Amino acid sequence: MKENLIEVKNLQKYFEVSGGVFSRNKQIIKAVDGISFNIPHGSSLGLVGQSGCGKTTTARALSLLDPKTSGDVKFYNEETLSMESIDDLEGEDLKKFRRNIQMIFQDPYESLNPRWNIKDIILEPLNIHNIGSYQEREEAVYEILKTVGLTPPENYMPRFPHELSGGQRQRVSIARTLIMKPKFVVCDEPTSMLDVSIRISIMDLMLNLAKDLEVSYLYITHDLAVARYMCDRIAVMFNGKIVEIAETEELLTNPIHPYTKRLISSIPIPDPSYVRKKYKLDFSELDNIISNSSEKEHMVEVKDNHFVATHDVKGLL
Repeated sequence: MKENLIEVKNLQKYFEVSGGVFSRNKQIIKAVDGISFNIPHGSSLGLVGQSGCGKTTTARALSLLDPKTSGDVKFYNEETLSMESIDDLEGEDLKKFRRNIQMIFQDPYESLNPRWNIKDIILEPLNIHNIGSYQEREEAVYEILKTVGLTPPENYMPRFPHELSGGQRQRVSIARTLIMKPKFVVCDEPTSMLDVSIRISIMDLMLNLAKDLEVSYLYITHDLAVARYMCDRIAVMFNGKIVEIAETEELLTNPIHPYTKRLISSIPIPDPSYVRKKYKLDFSELDNIISNSSEKEHMVEVKDNHFVATHDVKGLL
């Protein structure tokens, strides 16, 4: 069994919003409400759910782009050979963590500086972390552009983001991420804004690079079909909570939570002659799990590595 690279326990991210222009009342929005999961070395987890369920907020909290409200996030330290809380990181340790965890954003155009050419965009993280000599950095940019399929590199290095297609811009984003040789990559719907014809090539590129470079990743998507293609395991998120998590094929063939069943039933099938199993909104199986679990249990293991949440969602579905 592989050791964990990242461990997330009871992660919470709350936002305080005003009740209105003339109101003094404050409302607490529980964007992420006590989620837990682990990702082993060299593995991938798909985080799926409808828009607004807390997927991107989770990604930003793990990447330290936004502070979490509470919870514990631990990352494997290769020097001490142990899991360490990211809350305790500072100075050089924090800098190493930021090198080892990178993020690919949904919109490649917004994530790339329009005033910089492609060479400078990919060079930036190497310059920030002072990695290698200038010549070594230029060589690294040249090689990573070849790796992501932007060849010949000398044709792309002087260009600006607006001179590239959407698929090419996303390849640049992937190159900028992987040039740091991270251990863990958070992918926030990196193909959702691309054409279908380009999407599969980007997905294949990411799968091959993850295998070749031994990168673990959290893949965020609202599309279960994409998660099935990309991930070893899938966690289903609803209303700020993870409601079900299991190995990919196990979850898709034996869903238990009503929301997971609804998601699977909504996957479009291109072949009209194919008759798919349809799931009714049935809470009986979930009710039985909840009744047999203790009040302290937020997730119950119903099968080997197949977990289901025990909180009541009848009023939300």
